Amino acid sequence: MKEIKFIDLFAGIGGFHQAAKTSGGKCVFASEIDLEASKAYKANYGIKPHGDITRVDINEIPEHDLLCAGFPCQPFSIIGNKNGFDDIRGTLFFEIAKILKQKKPPMIVLENVKQLATHDNKRTLTKIIETLNDLGYKTDWKILNALDYGLPQKRERILIIGFLNHDTEFSWPKKKPKYKPLSEILEHDVDDKHYASDRIYNKRQAKHTSDHSPGIWHENKSGNVSSYPYSCALRAGASYNYLLVNGERRLTPREMLRLQGFPNRFKIVCSDSQTRKQAGNAVPVPMIKAVIKEVVDAYTEAERQKKQKEYRVIPHRGLSSESNLRDQSLAYI
Repeated sequence: MKEIKFIDLFAGIGGFHQAAKTSGGKCVFASEIDLEASKAYKANYGIKPHGDITRVDINEIPEHDLLCAGFPCQPFSIIGNKNGFDDIRGTLFFEIAKILKQKKPPMIVLENVKQLATHDNKRTLTKIIETLNDLGYKTDWKILNALDYGLPQKRERILIIGFLNHDTEFSWPKKKPKYKPLSEILEHDVDDKHYASDRIYNKRQAKHTSDHSPGIWHENKSGNVSSYPYSCALRAGASYNYLLVNGERRLTPREMLRLQGFPNRFKIVCSDSQTRKQAGNAVPVPMIKAVIKEVVDAYTEAERQKKQKEYRVIPHRGLSSESNLRDQSLAYI
């Protein structure tokens, strides 16, 4: 298989990098504005991400086959006027569009929160798709759940894919019948600093009795407590006590990384609070891996068929004894 060159925009700690690498990908450019996340990226992949994507000269971005981006969702200041780029100026999606316009990578995979599908009465997603289509891409989108791709975390995200070759036949990856049990995620020797205070512990125990052990207890904004044999979605800005293992302790940074599908070899080089933030902002690696595999496979097959359709002119044997091709009959295959 041809080596797939990809770029990793709004890279965070490299969830897309982890996923694309397993599909034969080689990262040729990364961009991340958060210095702590960049530090973790550099420690794990040997690549120092460029900073603010709005300050990057597109000419410095190498040619690539696949553009990956878990871009922030910003409201569009002007929307619905069908003015193309003029409608998305001032948004970070515009930076992606500028790169696509100039570099024309044959494949794109974008990720965002599931609320993007309904944001502003669906006009935001509509404008994104219209912009990609105007740039020449055949697109599709779907909301996927990390729970369906092997992770014990209910994390729903919208995935948007696109191909320059409109003959590409893409299928979304099939769901897995089972997810990894929490027992394979949770650490056994946990520092006391991760345990909740007696007040929080007693409050949770008084509110809820769990049917799951191990289980992750979740308290919503209304104060209701529930528990599951998996985690609710990790959130970068959530309360430290938002999720509790068995109602008694917080998830460790390593456990949070595991819940996002990062391998144990992933180096933790930042503080606990920064790593929790990074894990909460990351993409679920197995889910993204499954999508990228289907994207690359579909692209590879479409390119194979494209070459097959190209006509080759060869001499038709037996119709001429002359060696000069100008005098021979021609057959097209």
